[in-house]
Amino acid sequence: MTQIRLRNSLTRKVEDFQPIDPKNVRMYLCGPTVYDRAHLGNARPVVVFDVLYRLLRHVYGPEHVTYVRNFTDVDDKINATALARKEAGAEGSLEDLIRARTEETIGWYHADMDALGALRPDHEPRATDYIGAMIAMIEKLIEDGHAYAAEGHVLFRVRSYKEYGALSGRTVDDMIAGARVEVAPFKEDPMDFVLWKPSDDELPGWDSPWGRGRPGWHIECSAMSYELLGASFDIHGGGIDLQFPHHENEIAQSCCAHPEGSFARYWLHNEMLQVEGKKMSKSLGNFFTVRDLLDGHDGEKGIPGEVIRFVFLQTHYTKPMDWTAEKAAGAESKFADYVAMADLYCDFAKARSMTVHQDVLDALSDDLNTHAALAAIDRFAGQSDLVDDMAVALEFLGLLSLNELEGRVMQRRSDVGWLNSLWGVKMTEAREAAMQNKDFSEVDRIKSVLQNAGVQVRMSKAGVELIPMSHFSRVELEGLS
Repeated sequence: MTQIRLRNSLTRKVEDFQPIDPKNVRMYLCGPTVYDRAHLGNARPVVVFDVLYRLLRHVYGPEHVTYVRNFTDVDDKINATALARKEAGAEGSLEDLIRARTEETIGWYHADMDALGALRPDHEPRATDYIGAMIAMIEKLIEDGHAYAAEGHVLFRVRSYKEYGALSGRTVDDMIAGARVEVAPFKEDPMDFVLWKPSDDELPGWDSPWGRGRPGWHIECSAMSYELLGASFDIHGGGIDLQFPHHENEIAQSCCAHPEGSFARYWLHNEMLQVEGKKMSKSLGNFFTVRDLLDGHDGEKGIPGEVIRFVFLQTHYTKPMDWTAEKAAGAESKFADYVAMADLYCDFAKARSMTVHQDVLDALSDDLNTHAALAAIDRFAGQSDLVDDMAVALEFLGLLSLNELEGRVMQRRSDVGWLNSLWGVKMTEAREAAMQNKDFSEVDRIKSVLQNAGVQVRMSKAGVELIPMSHFSRVELEGLS
């Protein structure tokens, strides 16, 4: 069996992955708060842990792996969005508007992550479906002295958990000195965090022993992971921005509520995303959603989902990732080459009976070295007898299924023939005329038209070659021909 090694944030070491039960491998990923479109940074953990999910399913068998990713559908931002709709004249109660907004946003999220090739998790719990479990966990924490009620709130006693800070590597006193903590008169200690808070008539709420209210953010993931994965499970993942306080707080409340368990054994955190070397932010004008990229924004054409995913996989998950237009263009060119090689050499019937090449498995088993896995695909693409392995690896990494690749091969054959019989002739004639009169303006014009339609133009002494890219638009060119 392939030995997977993973960087455990809790021990700060790359360790052999040894599941609690190889017949029941369990993984939890903190999912989105569903109040708006997912931005590009939100997509990185989805892609990272989708690769891990695929690897675990391959090694242990799909029926022996359970992957949970939640939806936070009770949150102040969601409430604010629903209130704004109500004030704008939308019909229905606030609860109805909140439900409608979260349903809409979850639909967007699924569509966007599907486009990036991410498999749906085995469970996608909504926080509002687990309020009872949260209340039960809070009651247990109070009973055991780890939490206390105060002015309609319930707070966790951070100092009651002696291991607090182990994940982030900081002491409680250091955290108080360096962190922004909410100051409230009902807190026994500045570091204590909210498990339950009161709701007024303008906010969603549920009946509880402490009055009508709603859960704090941290308790949601602890309750959902316990209900679906148990007191001990294998892997907990998320972005590095969640390590503190969210994951630290999850550990504390979960281990105190269920001391019989160990909560998560391996913690994996992906680093943050940048855009053209800068932190993504609205103030810098470089903030965009996944849908912006897929559909096109600011006058630019849309970028296919597999290209976005490819760019993500070029950078190791523990390193900051820089999204650039140059990387996206390079990835599109690679896909054009992969389709061309599959056109020439792939035996799709044979590929469907094959398993993924060991070089790809070795790369991914080495702490998800996706860059090395992509390098292996490049090697396969460069050798005619390994193109079948290229096709299988593209599917394994969630980039293109064999059916999608075969469909693109068939479409490419049609597009290449059409392009070169029509536009190839035009370009060749314009080029020959330009060589005579030294005026290349018509060549440049035709080249620009083709590139805007998603065609790669290759000119050499041998002649003109037109290659359709992933975003090729035949319709656009037909209107100009």
